[in-house]
Amino acid sequence: MQNEELATQTIERKQRHVELCLEGDVDFNKRSGFERYEFRHNAVPELNLNEIDLSTTFLSKKINYPLMVSSMTGGYNGATQVNAMLAEACEALNIPLGIGSMRQALESETHRESFSVVRRVAPTIPIFANIGAAEVAAGLSRAQTKLLLDLVRADGLIVHLNATQELFQPEGNTNFKGVLAQLKKLCRAISVPVIAKEVGNGISGDAAKRLIDAGVQAIDVAGAGGTNWQKVEELRFTEQFNQDTRFTEGGLRELLNWGIPTAVCLEELKRLRRSKAYRSVQVIASGGITNGVEIAKALTLGADLAALAKPFLKAAFEPEGADAVKQFALRLMNDLRATMFLVGAKNIKSLKQTLIEKKS
Repeated sequence: MQNEELATQTIERKQRHVELCLEGDVDFNKRSGFERYEFRHNAVPELNLNEIDLSTTFLSKKINYPLMVSSMTGGYNGATQVNAMLAEACEALNIPLGIGSMRQALESETHRESFSVVRRVAPTIPIFANIGAAEVAAGLSRAQTKLLLDLVRADGLIVHLNATQELFQPEGNTNFKGVLAQLKKLCRAISVPVIAKEVGNGISGDAAKRLIDAGVQAIDVAGAGGTNWQKVEELRFTEQFNQDTRFTEGGLRELLNWGIPTAVCLEELKRLRRSKAYRSVQVIASGGITNGVEIAKALTLGADLAALAKPFLKAAFEPEGADAVKQFALRLMNDLRATMFLVGAKNIKSLKQTLIEKKS
């Protein structure tokens, strides 16, 4: 009975998360940090715009664009259709897709279809399963890990680091003790890469170093500047208890704006990757990215690709569904291509070597 109640709570929570992201004021007050950077214009680009190559490689997989649809949803009524639309768009574009947290699939067989549908719709693209750091810290069994990977025939596993979200969540699990040791065991136990991903509060250079030492092969910095999961969970908390008396007024204000801006995370990881021991790790930039010019900035600051979540979620709920997701992605890539043309970068490799200046 207790397991059934837990599964029901998870399903209800996941659905409310989507509703609040679509309808609520849940963005950070602070910005992502990309506004502090600008490119130097190249008046003589010596390029044909139509010949600029946006393809790249991520975790040994060739993809058409340096773009990923980031982890969003699954595990509730309606999530099957949403994930199918996201997968359809990603398959058409040949870009990776991250699945939303699959904790619900470990708790109940109900709604597992909302996860497995993505591989049926998208048979060829990189797809990444997803589980929380709290579940990793508690110790995942071999059977649980196999279930997560097999459900979507995953090319890798995302472990999302959401300590701040769990802190604010009414039913949150704040026991992260031993997470690095368990993460190391997990990385050794599975044959696919593990990606460590924040959910909006950023991964510093020091935190990234410890994660890479534990065995992760990619870092999604997911910095502050976009969707604020403290705000999402605070709204859920006040819906249940009318007001939040857990913190002082000043403390709550500070905690609701807690996080490292995305650009700052990228700066720190770029410095870390100068060391030979950390050079091979790949970096995903996410958190407050809204356009392709910011994607270009992220790549120049050291990212290998960019990821967005809420903008794609909103697109999936438009009448055009998967086509709206696809068209938004292509507009982002038109921004990126235009930026590359104006700085004289013929491909992603040359863009990453382009000078970018910090505004005074």
